[in-house]
Amino acid sequence: MKIICSTIFFLASLLLLSSCGNSQNTSNDGTLKTTSVDTTKFVASMVDNKFDPSCGMPVTAGIGDTVHYKGKVIGFCSKECKDDFLKDPEKNIAKASMKK
Repeated sequence: MKIICSTIFFLASLLLLSSCGNSQNTSNDGTLKTTSVDTTKFVASMVDNKFDPSCGMPVTAGIGDTVHYKGKVIGFCSKECKDDFLKDPEKNIAKASMKK
């Protein structure tokens, strides 16, 4: 009996260890799902505004997201600020202090 328990424990441990670090995800139909991470880094020279139109932070402090609006690229410190801007862009665009 001791040998059977040891063997089961060993096989369970081996199965657990072999699955560690496996970061692949599969969908219900068995196909591999992939996710991509956007590693784009935005800098102030890439956008047409001086300040985040939602919170007023200078874009030189960091840009976390952008949106194209009326032919201009508007930079935001975060996705949340971009989402806030998109609720009413006409109201918020004046706070962006556009570059000349």
